[in-house]
Amino acid sequence: MVKLIHTLADHSDDVNCCAFSFSLLATCSLDKTIRLYSLHDFTELPHSPLKFHTYAVHCCCFSPSGHILASCSTDGTTVLWNTENGQMLAVMEQPSGSPVRVCQFSPDSRCLTSGAADGTVVLWNAQSYKLYRCGNVKDGSLVACAFSPNGSFFVTGSSCGDLTVWDDKMRCLHSEKAHDLGITCCDFSSQPVSDGEQGLQFFRLASCGQDCQVKIWIVSFTHILGFELKYKSTLSGHCAPVLACAFSHDGQMLVSGKFKAVFVVFQNTENILHTLTQHTRYVTTCAFAPNTLLLATGSMDKTVNIWQFDLETLCQARSTEDQLKQFTEDWSEEDVSTWLCAQDLKDLVGIFKVNNIDGKELLNLTKESLADDLKIDSLGLRSKVLRKIEELRTKVKSLSSGIPDEFVCPITRELMKDPVIASDGYSYEKEAIENWISKKKRTSPMTNLVLPSAVLTPNRTLKMAINRWLETHQK
Repeated sequence: MVKLIHTLADHSDDVNCCAFSFSLLATCSLDKTIRLYSLHDFTELPHSPLKFHTYAVHCCCFSPSGHILASCSTDGTTVLWNTENGQMLAVMEQPSGSPVRVCQFSPDSRCLTSGAADGTVVLWNAQSYKLYRCGNVKDGSLVACAFSPNGSFFVTGSSCGDLTVWDDKMRCLHSEKAHDLGITCCDFSSQPVSDGEQGLQFFRLASCGQDCQVKIWIVSFTHILGFELKYKSTLSGHCAPVLACAFSHDGQMLVSGKFKAVFVVFQNTENILHTLTQHTRYVTTCAFAPNTLLLATGSMDKTVNIWQFDLETLCQARSTEDQLKQFTEDWSEEDVSTWLCAQDLKDLVGIFKVNNIDGKELLNLTKESLADDLKIDSLGLRSKVLRKIEELRTKVKSLSSGIPDEFVCPITRELMKDPVIASDGYSYEKEAIENWISKKKRTSPMTNLVLPSAVLTPNRTLKMAINRWLETHQK
């Protein structure tokens, strides 16, 4: 499940871009400002908003360390900021003076690209702030840019629909028409694709455009064998221009933003896991946090929504039981801390860290160890922790059994036989939700809010899907 945990509404015009570092969220807007927020509680930093640009700010991005933020604008400049105090480090002017639409740091922080409306692309030295190389595309404005995870090349996308690939010397390696009506965004998965061959690195590239499509490409490059870009597939389900796309940090999920909605796709199967519909106008930007289970989406409705992914969604994005185990017994202490925060138990993070509680230790905790070893005095707090751990064990057990989680009742955690839809929008086993409503004063098992109605509607579509799955897996 994906939960909306915060909405930022500080911009006075369309939100154009959002970006995460390990501790901060940056947003920029048509209102000429860049805003910085702490990931701890989403409060705006004292030196925010950052003001210099005289026209709309189109893009912002952090250096890999998170110490520097770059922003670019219609005013023809790309500005570097110190994220700790908000001071400007450099103002880099596009040689042509053309509006700058996109900027991106290289993975090693040594270079920064800026792409402009006249088709020029500049590679800057991010240490000296000097122009290193300059090039241009034949037609259209440059509106998208992404570096390969190894930094050996980068890709630009134009308003004419061309994907162009450049090496680190600004030599054009390849160019081809990818989207008929223009590209809006592109992003690389950080995880390489394995095909068994030696000496080659393959990466997934996602691109989206005004043609209402999201396309997946397989990219390879070596200095000996050269560059190759292969079309892989087109993701279905989009019926409006797609303005943004982004891979999760582990490469397992891909999000795309269109009119009022965000699709969350499991990359291995290209199935839609979730559709997020809180925005009231076009979704213009989306970004995953690098070290937490957070997604930010920005929109023409002037807001930025922050979404929290839970273990269920993460497990759906893993394809084998061994990979699933990685999210439980193989959790690091930091993973446990993230999980505690997601369960509203952030006050216990310090205690768990002091006692070196990793995933394996977490699953073995008992009421005795919580009281005697971790010194958690509150009975109510110990009970809550144990309840959350048991929920975690149950979810993992259900997922590792091979049953799709959407077929499992959230109350009983068993395969549903007679699924119904409650007024909270979730599906449950009919008998289980009827008993819940009669005993729990009509609250939702998923949200804990009062159910608007006690009416239960048979979910015939889900029942048919469960029956088809049973026919396939119980022969």
